[in-house]
Formats: sequence, C-alpha cells, structure tokens
Amino acid sequence: MLKRDYLRSFLAISFFNYIAVSMKLVIKGGRVLTPFADIGSKDIAIESGRIQQIGENLTGDKTIDATGLIVAPGFIDTHFHGYGGVDFTTASSSDILKVSGLLVKHGVTGFLASTVAAPHNQLIKACNEIAQAAHAWNEGRGARILGVHLEGPYLNPKMRGAMNPGHFKNPSLQELLEFQEEARGLLKQVTVAPELPGAYEFIREAVKRGIVVSLGHSDATYAEAMNAVLAGASKANHIFNQMRGFHHREPGLAMALLDQENVYIEMISDFIHLHPTTMRLVVKTAGPRRVILITDAVAATGLPDGEYTLGGLKIIVKNGVSHLAETGALAGSTLTLDKAVSNMVKLGVSIQDALRMASTNPAQSIGLGGEFGVIALGYNADLVLLNDKLRVEKTIVGGVEAYQGD
Repeated sequence: MLKRDYLRSFLAISFFNYIAVSMKLVIKGGRVLTPFADIGSKDIAIESGRIQQIGENLTGDKTIDATGLIVAPGFIDTHFHGYGGVDFTTASSSDILKVSGLLVKHGVTGFLASTVAAPHNQLIKACNEIAQAAHAWNEGRGARILGVHLEGPYLNPKMRGAMNPGHFKNPSLQELLEFQEEARGLLKQVTVAPELPGAYEFIREAVKRGIVVSLGHSDATYAEAMNAVLAGASKANHIFNQMRGFHHREPGLAMALLDQENVYIEMISDFIHLHPTTMRLVVKTAGPRRVILITDAVAATGLPDGEYTLGGLKIIVKNGVSHLAETGALAGSTLTLDKAVSNMVKLGVSIQDALRMASTNPAQSIGLGGEFGVIALGYNADLVLLNDKLRVEKTIVGGVEAYQGD
C-alpha cells in the first residue's frame, strides 16, 4: 500500500511539473537586471523551462505581474554545508531535498552540497546521499542540487577552522575517484591545501576530470599557491579565513589568489568573517567578475541560537554567530545568500555587481556558465524577483514558481 501511495504521489507531482514546465509563462513588467545590464521594464517568456523571449507585450498561458520588482538570475551557493538542522556531511537524501525546498525563500535556485572533513566511509555515504537527492530532484521541489563540494579532507591541520584535524590527510587521487563514483559524476569541487605532499599532481588530475579545485585551510606560501594555480586550481576557499596571514615579504596564499586574474574568490559577506574594509579590498582587487558570494552556512542556519553540531563537533550559535565550542573558532555561518547580496549593496557595491557575484560568477566557477546565472535567450529560467529592499518576493526554478512570499 505504501509503495502504491508513493507511486501515485510521484506520478501526480511529475504530471504537475510536466504541465507547469510545458506551459508558456510570462513574467511581465519587471525591471530586468541580466545582471550585466539593466534593460529596464521587460517581459520574459518561458517555455520548457528556458527563457524563450525577452521583450514587450508578450503573452502566454500564465502571467506573473512583476511591476515594481527587480527580476534577476537566481542565486547559486557553491559553498554551503546545511540548513534547518540538516548537515550535508551526515544527511539523508530526503533531508537534502527538504533543504532544497526551503532555500528558494532566500532566492537560491541552485547549490553545491558541501561536506566537512570526516572519516572515509562517512564521506562516501555523503556523496551517495547527495547524488540520490540530485537525481530525485525536479523543478517542483525547490533549488537545484548541482553537485558535491568536498571541503576536506585534504587540508592543513594548522588551519583546521571548525573541523576535526584527525580526519585530515594528504591528497589521494584514488580516494577522490571513489568519491566521484559514489557521487555519480556530481563531484564538482574539492578544497585542497596546496602545501601538502602530492597536492600539485592531485590538482592536475582532478582538473583533468572536470573537478574544480579550490585552495584553502592552508598555510601555503605565495610560491606554493602560484604553483597550485599553474597546476589548475581556480578558486579561493573563503578568502582570508583559515589562510596564512599577509606579510610584506611573504604575501601568502590569499594575496597570491587575489593577484591571479583566472582565479575566482569566494567571500563570506556577513561582516563577521571579514571586516568591511577587507571586503572592499577584495572587490577592488579582484573586481566584480571574480568575486563569488558564499554563505558557508551550517545546519543551524534558519534556527534559533543554541547548541548544534558540524561534522560531529559541537558548535554554539549566539546572536546568530556560530562558534566551535572547543576552541571558539568561527564555525561556518548562519548567513543566507539574499542577506549576502543585501550586505554587498550596503557596502557600496552596485546592485548589478552584487547580483552577479551571487549568480553569474558562481555558475561560471563550476562550469555551468552557459546554462545558469544570466537572463538571456536559451538559459534555464531560474529567476528571483526582489522588491526595492532586495527581499525575495518570488523564486522561479526551471520555469516553475517555487516560492511566493507572504
């Protein structure tokens, strides 16, 4: 009986989504930020989950009145550990899908499920559960599960942050391939400390297999960082946090990555992980083309202050700030991407550039730039509608209305 009821439910949802995706949806009269340009008040016609027309006086089977609202590409979080009590390192596929359904209220239309350093078998299971959730996902279930990001275990114990250094190890290509197999090809990103033995060869081989390498939790020198970039690393893992500090005769990892035009720069824009002046420095140095807004959010996000866990370690959230109970170190964040965008605008960044940092740049950084993160013909219709205070009013995923505000 349960199997029969499940099948009926599945077929009903599938039929609903088929109808929703097949009909022509028109978003009318919103201020469209592509985000490269402000093209003013336009209509956007969506068919089969993709943007088919952008113009005026467009008609369709269903319309959404966006008058007075900003229409922008949906947000993509490429460094995100959990939400609402769910920790991706230990979560079931059903719990991951629940998170997917909750994220759309923050304008998120896609994300990488990030893990922390953990025992091998636990990471194998995590990759499998995330892959199961990604394959079970459809447009009616919330934000897209774009893949897996392994933040560890290939990190430097000296820069442990809020992770258990007992699970850190030197890079292993064989192990990475096991993770990729369990993830069914959805392992998109891995964070590595480049000073570890074997790191450069690991980076080269990972990149050959289409896996983005981010550098972080590292005490690497400038020279070691440069060698890693030459090997193919293309991302900075939450810039400055858990990285060797700057010295005028030894710039270190962070400055090396900021100096390289082909490297994307992750930034946690909560005004806690970085001072506002540091945030402005990052934007001025890297420019709006390279900065990626991330949350580094943990399972406590969206929940009250209290005691929680991250990768099996006790964390304490007080006044919305997450700390590791053992050391007091910052333990991820409780930031959401809509708030991250708003913070960047408060910092003095233009709305267009802030939106680009939360949509276009993340998509491009993981090889999905031709599909997501831009409002243009042929792109996936993953959109967010914002009011003048940059609060999310509606979120659309693949042409399906996934969230409507109060």
